[in-house]
Amino acid sequence: MIILLRKEISAFLSSLMGYMVICVFLFIVGLFLWVIPTTEFNLIQNGTASLDSLFILAPWVFLFLIPAVTMRMFAEEQRSGTIETLFTRPLTDLQIIMAKFGASIVLVAFALVPTILYYFSVSWLASPSGNVDTAGILGSYLGLLFLCSGFTAIGIFASSLTQNQIISFLLALLLSFFFYTGFDALASFSFPVGVQNLLGSLGISSHYSSMSRGVIDSRDVIYFLSLSCLFIFLTKFNLERRKW
Repeated sequence: MIILLRKEISAFLSSLMGYMVICVFLFIVGLFLWVIPTTEFNLIQNGTASLDSLFILAPWVFLFLIPAVTMRMFAEEQRSGTIETLFTRPLTDLQIIMAKFGASIVLVAFALVPTILYYFSVSWLASPSGNVDTAGILGSYLGLLFLCSGFTAIGIFASSLTQNQIISFLLALLLSFFFYTGFDALASFSFPVGVQNLLGSLGISSHYSSMSRGVIDSRDVIYFLSLSCLFIFLTKFNLERRKW
């Protein structure tokens, strides 16, 4: 499994796709945080020593970039016919899925590493210098990684459904968008309060919003772990159908 994980990471970093994902993420986020003069996201104009803008923007950028990363995972293997060779390795289906899942998470983490410079910049700009909520920012990064793990699991599942990478991308995008905002939209209808609360708790947004503020609640952690496990299980189930 470790060998396959390294192979997938190397495949990303030896191709243009991996670097494009990292550069596009940093370009878009950097543009909003430092260049475009908007009071909502611009770190200099909003006058607070906080990275809240980063954690508001990042999920929307990853909503598009993570499906672009995961779309080739199984779709390309099925299109090229190498999937049968892959599953003849002395690995279980779950180990293969986890290797591809882990490689995608590593690439996302690589994209986040340069944003640590934003922390030092905000710390330097703060008055007095260094007056930032370091623990809260670390918690927000952790919440963003949990959110990305959910998007990645959804993307891996979408890739297992088709041989076409474009269809895989669109399926992952639609599913991720629904889980991020769809349940909140449904909860806004005139349902009983209990149903509204239930629908809201099923969505990613309600759980990420608290973690993005640095509040790590066990219920939110369990939600993201359950979401990732659900789609990993669905991917495993879908791939096992080839044996029927």
